[in-house]
Amino acid sequence: MSGYILELRKLVGHRPLLQVGASVIVENSRGEILLEKRADNHCWGYAGGSVELDEAVEDAAKRELYEETGLIARELTLFGVFSGEGMHYVYPNGDEVSNVDIVFLCRQYDGTLRKQDSEVEQLGFFPTDSLPQPISPPNRIPLTRWVEQKKR
Repeated sequence: MSGYILELRKLVGHRPLLQVGASVIVENSRGEILLEKRADNHCWGYAGGSVELDEAVEDAAKRELYEETGLIARELTLFGVFSGEGMHYVYPNGDEVSNVDIVFLCRQYDGTLRKQDSEVEQLGFFPTDSLPQPISPPNRIPLTRWVEQKKR
């Protein structure tokens, strides 16, 4: 969790916060997607997290990708901005957020795949038709759109 969000939580407790996220859907050369099993809710999703104050969204996406997976994005392409009721989420600890998730696609990357032990239980690449379940609730809408676009 970002330092900014942690500081806000000290003031507001579990009440809903508007949270801006920067996330990355990584595709390998076979068209498979990199997913991580989250340590907090034990669900699968893509790499991402909160944007810090004054941080560029692209920089936040690259930072989160590296922290969680060990991969370095060479190029990011905007996939979409996701918000609204379907992006509302209550974390297992009771913290409530209304997410605005800015999601990028990354097909060009370097580095060695390694998980961030504090936030990630597992990492793996999966084909479009065999995504692991359950998918983390805040990632369902963007991943559904990604799968639909891959089928076209």
